[in-house]
Amino acid sequence: MSEETYELTAPAPAMPHLRVAILGTGKMGGILLQAFLKNNLLSPEQIFATVHHPERAQALSVQYGIEMTTDNLAAASQADVILLGVKPVQVPALIEQIRPALSPSKVVISIAASVKTRSIEDGAGCDLAVIRAMPNTPAMLAAGITALCAGRFVSEEQMAIAQRIFQTVGRTVVVDEKHMDAVTGLSGSGPAFLYIIIEALAEAGVNVGLPRDVATLLAAQTTLGSARMVLETGYHPALLKDAVTTPAGCTVDGILELEEGGLRVTLIKAVKRATQRARELANG
Repeated sequence: MSEETYELTAPAPAMPHLRVAILGTGKMGGILLQAFLKNNLLSPEQIFATVHHPERAQALSVQYGIEMTTDNLAAASQADVILLGVKPVQVPALIEQIRPALSPSKVVISIAASVKTRSIEDGAGCDLAVIRAMPNTPAMLAAGITALCAGRFVSEEQMAIAQRIFQTVGRTVVVDEKHMDAVTGLSGSGPAFLYIIIEALAEAGVNVGLPRDVATLLAAQTTLGSARMVLETGYHPALLKDAVTTPAGCTVDGILELEEGGLRVTLIKAVKRATQRARELANG
């Protein structure tokens, strides 16, 4: 019997005809870049990215096998979808810089907090499709949630592309732009609020005699499991809470302490304050 040889090749990318530029490959831009490659959404040849320093561009180019430069205009010129990964204050200058590469056939997705789609459209000087995105830091583990809103010139197909892009780092939800500041206050700032809760639960465990590592594991996994119960059962959190709370049991005494301490009201106020701050930043 003759020997057969097989050539191992990488599977075709999920979106083989899409070219994406990441302008400002910082923390979130880097997370997205890695997710695109890890999930085989795009091949390295489909990605064009930029950073500020030439030395870092060279290092990342070698690391990921993509075209990484410091030239934003060149990267934008080669792409169908342009991701803006710079700080909010840098967005106007970046749009001015890449304006020659912008046209109604391209999509710009901005992850800059509080920057309105209208301001990017106006800076582009054409009927540009602009999508505003608010991911959060659990995207690092593909456990994030990204809220998306469409500018005036975005088609359903273009929004579907944006959803597919951000599904590589977690779930997505589409909202009206008027809700984006509230999204920032809830899911953008929310991980920090939850880390405080996990830390406090772990400290409580230590206080009642548990080793710190055990207490931290119990607190973190309990938080993760409880979140999955909400997401996967579809039940209201109050119903799930009642299922744990037996009459005259331990849990109801703990809940009374939480209510007396004002935890519920404090969390609501924290989200409201973070939302207010996002609105202040959006209005300059």
